[in-house]
Amino acid sequence: MSTGLSMTAPDRLEPIRRFVNTLDMEAGTDALQDAAGLRGWLNAAGLRPDRPVSDDELRRARELREALRTAASANHNKAALPPATVAVLDDVAKRAGISLSFTSGREWRLTAQADGVDGALGELVLRVVESMTAGTWPRLKVCAGDACRWAFYDSSRAGTGKWCSMKLCGNRAKQEAWRNRRRTTG
Repeated sequence: MSTGLSMTAPDRLEPIRRFVNTLDMEAGTDALQDAAGLRGWLNAAGLRPDRPVSDDELRRARELREALRTAASANHNKAALPPATVAVLDDVAKRAGISLSFTSGREWRLTAQADGVDGALGELVLRVVESMTAGTWPRLKVCAGDACRWAFYDSSRAGTGKWCSMKLCGNRAKQEAWRNRRRTTG
């Protein structure tokens, strides 16, 4: 759903929303179609890989994107993540060499030790961890419209948003429900 109607996410969570939305299901476009696309997206996001992107790294980036889409979708009902999703997130963290260090100011910091694409993907996972700590992660969701699946930040008061746009996807869902009710009663 590339209409730009989705609410942007706070600070460091916004790149996660944009990363998930590199695949526009309605338009049938994928910004990560090839290695050059991934490299360009990472550069634009400030996550500069320092060497060319391999086909295996491209595959892993796409897997991470879909794992994050699944995780954001689970935010609708606080569902447990499927084991395959957890495995992808764990693999990215391991390949990135994520480590914990403490500061003299009684704070802690997570960093991705790897360079290249593994470090860049690890940085995306670290931003998810930061948003979990900040309490903003549960509001990153995926549109409930099956044809859409666009990631959006739910800024509604109750945090119960289902669609990236009430005017488009929400209206479509309500029209479909109305048609289904008419079929069963008619």
